[in-house]
Amino acid sequence: MAESKQSAETTDVQKKIRAAFEAFDYELNNTVNVREIGTIIYSLGCFPSQKDLHDFIAKVEEDHTECIHLDKFLPAMTKVLLEHKFPPIPEDTLLQAFEVLDKEKKGYLEPEELTKYMTQEGESFTQEEMDEMLTALADREKNCIYYKDIISQLTIDPDK
Repeated sequence: MAESKQSAETTDVQKKIRAAFEAFDYELNNTVNVREIGTIIYSLGCFPSQKDLHDFIAKVEEDHTECIHLDKFLPAMTKVLLEHKFPPIPEDTLLQAFEVLDKEKKGYLEPEELTKYMTQEGESFTQEEMDEMLTALADREKNCIYYKDIISQLTIDPDK
């Protein structure tokens, strides 16, 4: 019985991985550009360090072609998800981090503020990554990021 439960879990995990991968397979040839891998992995609720991400890419990249094939990505990513590698940051920890950045306790950050922190501190984001993040998270009308409203978008409930 446990074996069929595990294979059902593996099948569910592989369906999620395949769907995330296919969203970036623009040529419909079971490959994605290596630059999309971080986004795919993040969308699956995994948050590797830059070093872990580079190591993962080195494992699955096709001979430095900047292409990742689904046949190599699927088993490697399945193992990552089933072994709970690269776990998400808990919501309360993420909220505390935003509150530290929000020195004036306004309840939001301005895009320029967040960009400064994310591109100049720690494992810095590229401008392209920041543009994608701000497009997804910023309130366009008020030009700010209400972090309490977006934390659920940035975390994954491990029980789901």
